[in-house]
Amino acid sequence: MGREKRVWMHDRFYHVVCRGNRRDPLFRSPSDFKVFYHILNQLHEKFPLEIASYCLMTNHFHLQLRSEETSLSKVMSLMNKRYANYYNTKYHLTGHVFEKRYFAKIIDNYMGMIEVSRYIHLNPVEAGMVKRPENYPWSSYKFYCYPNHFQPGYLNTAEVLKLFEGTVEEKRIAYCACHAPKIVEFSPV
Repeated sequence: MGREKRVWMHDRFYHVVCRGNRRDPLFRSPSDFKVFYHILNQLHEKFPLEIASYCLMTNHFHLQLRSEETSLSKVMSLMNKRYANYYNTKYHLTGHVFEKRYFAKIIDNYMGMIEVSRYIHLNPVEAGMVKRPENYPWSSYKFYCYPNHFQPGYLNTAEVLKLFEGTVEEKRIAYCACHAPKIVEFSPV
């Protein structure tokens, strides 16, 4: 029996999660994280994708992703294939790098956008890796709270910040003041 075809809505963001095979590490060194960022940049140049929030954990990653021109399946296939090729070559491995197909859930309302972004940014806190999200170097949180950071082209923090009231600075403060918001449970299947 074949897999159920994924639904792609070009104007919507998705919460995407990918895990390492057998929950093995996907990122073993800082250079692995940097290569993943490089792949995101390459894909953004070829296919105008937007990421509202991201967090690269040791054995999985979360993306709040929208791709208006290219299907989510194609974007994720290219992303995971490029990273798997890099990873297997670097670590002299063969076979699967990712556990299974990526998990993707459509974000269907404004509160969902905020909740998913906060969930993604609080992932390292909930995992006990850091006490505060700004202490984790491999997430987009710093771009929300510290506007002087150079923001990569694929990152679009405005999509979440526009959901808050006030000036741009007031929106940043409101978002970053919530270090311990209610966590929405998302379970990848």
